[in-house]
Amino acid sequence: MIIVDRALAERERAGEPIRVAMIGAGFMGKGIALQIETATPGMRLVAIANRTVSKAREAYLEAGAGEPEEVESAAALGRTIEAGRPAVTGDASLVASADGVDAIVEVTGAVEEAAHVVTRALDHGKHAILMNAELDGTVGPILKRHADRAGVVYTNADGDQPGVEGNLYRFVRGIGVRPVLCGNIKGLHDPYRNPTTQQGFAERWGQNPKMVTSFADGTKISFEQAIVANATGMRVARRGMLGPTVEAGTPVEEAAKLFPLEELLEGPGIVDYVVGAAPGPGVFVLGTHDHPRQRHYLELYKLGEGPLYCFTRPYHLCHFEVPTTVARAVLFGDATLAPAGGPRVDVATAAKVDLESGQELDGPGGYLTYGLAENHETAVAESLLPMGLAEGCRITRAVPRDAVLTYDDVELPPGRLVDELRAEQDAAFAAPGAAA
Repeated sequence: MIIVDRALAERERAGEPIRVAMIGAGFMGKGIALQIETATPGMRLVAIANRTVSKAREAYLEAGAGEPEEVESAAALGRTIEAGRPAVTGDASLVASADGVDAIVEVTGAVEEAAHVVTRALDHGKHAILMNAELDGTVGPILKRHADRAGVVYTNADGDQPGVEGNLYRFVRGIGVRPVLCGNIKGLHDPYRNPTTQQGFAERWGQNPKMVTSFADGTKISFEQAIVANATGMRVARRGMLGPTVEAGTPVEEAAKLFPLEELLEGPGIVDYVVGAAPGPGVFVLGTHDHPRQRHYLELYKLGEGPLYCFTRPYHLCHFEVPTTVARAVLFGDATLAPAGGPRVDVATAAKVDLESGQELDGPGGYLTYGLAENHETAVAESLLPMGLAEGCRITRAVPRDAVLTYDDVELPPGRLVDELRAEQDAAFAAPGAAA
């Protein structure tokens, strides 16, 4: 949004910067800190919470923000923010409730811990920006309802592929073209990858092996496309999506022809992905237009003869674009990507290996399971275990590799907030028409 830069410049001139707190100081968190501190006038990163406080300190120092002050109480945090000094803490609940914070950015990828932080932030009237597709794809619709009640914005972040898809979807719809597919471009998909196989790649780029595995085994793409579906009202064509694989470098316009035309033109549209297409790792939206004169113009503008027109963005810049999401939320009340109602697509849990009774599941990006996008009504009808709830569950009976787990296959850990939120979500959107 081009308007954002001028709005931020005005906040800078007025001496009233947006005050942001970040939860998580890993690979992506450090990038966000760098971007806010070095390239975003009108915004200040006032606090970072991380379980390992030294990593939060590193994020500030690497961003050139100077030595932060470690705080252990709400009062100390408030004083530090008021004095204009950066703060670090191991207690995320402090930044979620601090008076001197306008918005939080959640960057951990955890589910249970993030559920506590985000609900607390919403309860205290703070906008919540997520780089956490796992939480969003599990209980996003009910968190959005909490945010609406609090009068704040709940949104996924621009820069991550779902947010970029959301922007492109809104652009396509805004010019009168009907979006029928929101797509993601991947370079690899192998459901049996694990942290050991991905260790080398993770070390090369300074990333977490479990996070890298989640991308490689398809779990992350399932969560990402689920939250796009929940924001647009789209569906998946089948469990796990279609996900055609093409020769490396094949233009996405050509790869898009592998999707079933009739299924796209009828119904609410689908979310999906392709493997190997160019430009990767970009995103694309397929749309159609009913007006013959407008189709003539679209052909003139080199988008082809139709009936499908392919709109692409060749890159997503992750942490570079997160501050724009924060500004849109705080200054304009605009969500980059948020659930439009009840859940449309869930992420089901599938066995990566043969599972034995008594095993404890290790969650997204682990050795034991991977995620598959599935239409919500099917997931409910079959009592499928959401991938976002899988970590810490104990297997109660043998499950063969590639089987999709149900609630009957596991014992849930006691006392988790995310299970309470999921139950609240199921109840809130169970009535006919509630998901609309």
